[in-house]
Amino acid sequence: MKKAATTRLTILQKAFELIYVKGYQTTSIDDIIATTQVTKGAFYYHFKNKDEMGLAIINEILKPTLTKSFIEPLQNEQSPLVAIYNLIYNLLMENEFLKVEYGCPASNFTQEMTPWNTDFNNALNEITNQWTKVMTTTIERGKENGFVRKDVNAKQVTTFVMSGYWGIRNFGKLENSKKAYLPYLKELKNYLKSLE
Repeated sequence: MKKAATTRLTILQKAFELIYVKGYQTTSIDDIIATTQVTKGAFYYHFKNKDEMGLAIINEILKPTLTKSFIEPLQNEQSPLVAIYNLIYNLLMENEFLKVEYGCPASNFTQEMTPWNTDFNNALNEITNQWTKVMTTTIERGKENGFVRKDVNAKQVTTFVMSGYWGIRNFGKLENSKKAYLPYLKELKNYLKSLE
């Protein structure tokens, strides 16, 4: 990797870490420069402004990471209900990238930025739509293969599971403890069992 590309990636990674902890609005370019130890000129060589950098974080850091964590696990399991439960369990209890005290970075960006930045909204919506599509397709495939009841509405199940995930992330963030996730996981298992 060339030096310029390495510098750019370092800025994105360090900026993401700061934003994940502090929030997008309260993280300044000066904070990012201090953390990355690059010059202001180097920052502006790579990004016109903070929002351009923010979009690069979504597209180059969040999307690949979330694809690996949220999408791929649904494509590797025969039973979609087992795959969904294992996915959510791993995201909440075992994933090293997602910290309980800071919540879900995609959700944080969505809450903080999408009301007034259409570029952020579009980029984050793309991630959400991809997750929705893959989970819905996984459930439909499960119906065809006899793992899920034929009368189950795959889109509704997907919406329910995803909204539960984002909601429980906030409970974990408030309590700063993964213990907040346990009742949700128990009930999620019961719910998914009812779809067989």
